[in-house]
Amino acid sequence: MSNSFPQMRPEFSSARIEAKPAGRRIRVAAKRSNPYDRLIWVVLTALVAAVWFTYRDFAISNDEGVQHHYGELIIAYYQSSFKVRDLFTFDNLYLYGGLFDIIAVALARVIPVDPYELRHILCAMMGIGGIAASAATARLVAGPRAGLIAAVALTLCGAWYGAMFNHTKDIPFAAAMMGATLFLVRIARQLPSPGGIDVAGFGILAGAALGIRSLGLLLFVYLSLAVIISLPWRERGGACLHFAATAVLMSSPALALAYLIMIMAWPWAALSPFNSIRGLFAFSEFHYAVRAMFAGRVYEMAHVPRIYLPVYLLIRVPLITLAGAALAMISLLWRPLWRETLSRRRDLVLLSLTIVFPVACHVLFQGPAFTGMRHFLFLLPPLATLAGVGFSELIDVLEIRGARYASTTIALICACFLWEGISLVRLHPYENLSYNALVGGLPGAFRRYDLDYWFNSMPEVIRILEAFVRDKVPVEAIGPSKIYSVAVCGERLAFDRTVTLPQLHWDFRSEWDESEFFIAPTQMNCDQDLDGEVVGTVERFGIPIAYVKDRRAIMKRPVATTANSGSRPTVSAAGFAQTEHPAVPTSLGRVNTDLPDATAH
Repeated sequence: MSNSFPQMRPEFSSARIEAKPAGRRIRVAAKRSNPYDRLIWVVLTALVAAVWFTYRDFAISNDEGVQHHYGELIIAYYQSSFKVRDLFTFDNLYLYGGLFDIIAVALARVIPVDPYELRHILCAMMGIGGIAASAATARLVAGPRAGLIAAVALTLCGAWYGAMFNHTKDIPFAAAMMGATLFLVRIARQLPSPGGIDVAGFGILAGAALGIRSLGLLLFVYLSLAVIISLPWRERGGACLHFAATAVLMSSPALALAYLIMIMAWPWAALSPFNSIRGLFAFSEFHYAVRAMFAGRVYEMAHVPRIYLPVYLLIRVPLITLAGAALAMISLLWRPLWRETLSRRRDLVLLSLTIVFPVACHVLFQGPAFTGMRHFLFLLPPLATLAGVGFSELIDVLEIRGARYASTTIALICACFLWEGISLVRLHPYENLSYNALVGGLPGAFRRYDLDYWFNSMPEVIRILEAFVRDKVPVEAIGPSKIYSVAVCGERLAFDRTVTLPQLHWDFRSEWDESEFFIAPTQMNCDQDLDGEVVGTVERFGIPIAYVKDRRAIMKRPVATTANSGSRPTVSAAGFAQTEHPAVPTSLGRVNTDLPDATAH
């Protein structure tokens, strides 16, 4: 490779042969469409249909209420000509961009749909966009078959699909990051003079990512790494310096475009040129009283072990996807087998860095973490992309050795993905509880790792409770005057928007243990906070996800009973409240003090 490098890049321009103008590429792709391309469209169409038929199955998440209000505050800020500045004092939300929330609030004002259902549809569509971007990147690197495998791999990753409806900050951010990565790969192939469309696409999507989270700054780190990877190191004189200067100059419009979009979606970032960087460091120093579950022990979010993120990646991502991504990375070292071009090697190095770099930073600097890998969902699309490339290249090599080897491999890959798909169907709508065989699946993760951290099972639990009250409680006891207090280890917004039986009210007693009923997930052992007769259970694979408890026989009798559900102040749960905004009042119940506490690194 070292001998051929100078000849491949004379005057820094020959690499541009591999990146045709966008319009021409689209026309060529249309003419050369093959079965793999058509199957990609089938996958994406099926996903849109799945979203349409299942979006009501997913609960309102802990953060959605405050995020939606944050979007309203940003719109009010602009409508008042910057005079209404409440968004800058709304807890810690000012440290985040509000792009998704602005769009959701604006659409909710013109579309006659429940605003939270609309949020779920919009988030899921962005999740599908992330799948499309992953497939397009894999296709660019290794062809249509790689694109199809990448699309299937990300679709059948429970950590992605399960979060796709109500993780309204994490999924849009991850989708924007992957879309920007697609344009970054195209830019890297054309350095030092990338095409204007690719630069604009990268800038728009980088701005969208920054308009949600300051971690979008990683994209410009990746752009710098792309320039370094592409430098003509073997050429003498000032070739490298000239190459770098030209690349920076030609790519600079992307930075300007991204900055413009970012400050429009993130007003706090507009107050100072360096606020986006301050926001990144502020997040790395979060030390709220929020706990995380890891290997059966409970840690404060600021003191999780260094291996927290790598382990969660290893046990949450399907093994078949990990295997494919590993093949792609190993191919960089095993040159005799793969024989890829220099351009493809640079593509794989760049894609690998989008995974390795953030994980390494988190491990080295021991950043805060909680709710599993939720804040790092943006790692999943490039992992799926690498899996598509790795398996496609493996099939190419095996086809040379014999069609039987290739057919057997394809059958095994399909069988593994089919198994993942069946597992997700059985978990629905709790696909986010998917764990792989390294930890023993959901049974092995039970009470050892984070599961239903946002009480997504609340709608099903409430349906069970309502059925119990209708069927088991005497008719005379559920007259209009009888009101039951329900203690909930979850958010009030989700409860109030789900419950339909007028006799069931959010916990309104002066003490939590005065409530007649108790509903809670098994996350962080919150179900053990109050005793009672178990009258309903939400289960998947035989594992209890949430319980309904009847406490009428043992409850503490209230001194004074009132049906005013707003009279009881809410309580902040230091252990179960898995929210990025713990200053926002919640009522997530007390923490089970029997849990082992582990604050050591």
